[in-house]
Amino acid sequence: MSYKPQLTGSWWLKHRFFKAYMLREATVIPLAFLLCSLVAGAFSLQDPERFQHWQAFMSNPLVILVHTLALTASLYHAATFFVLFPRVMPIRVGNYQLPARYLVLAQWGAVWLIVALFIWLFAFGGQS
Repeated sequence: MSYKPQLTGSWWLKHRFFKAYMLREATVIPLAFLLCSLVAGAFSLQDPERFQHWQAFMSNPLVILVHTLALTASLYHAATFFVLFPRVMPIRVGNYQLPARYLVLAQWGAVWLIVALFIWLFAFGGQS
């Protein structure tokens, strides 16, 4: 005989940690829509007319809203991952453990460096 706990459909609403976990897991929904729309855009490149329809679809305010939500969701996902990373994989040099805040700041620094690189490539075409 084994113990089988009785869980209701709202078990995750009882604790703040579980709510944050479920919110983090729900970030995949707008990201899945973003992925599907980008794959549809890749397939629409086969025909100029289909590509124009895809561009019209992408300029729909609702689509822009969902993509903005996807960006927000991915930033939330990154923020929670960056905070979790030093707990899961602490960096030790000898007997010294690097403080978690330095790892989190380094990860965000890398993100902003990559964002700046993409802005530079987009704005200047990679030329100084």
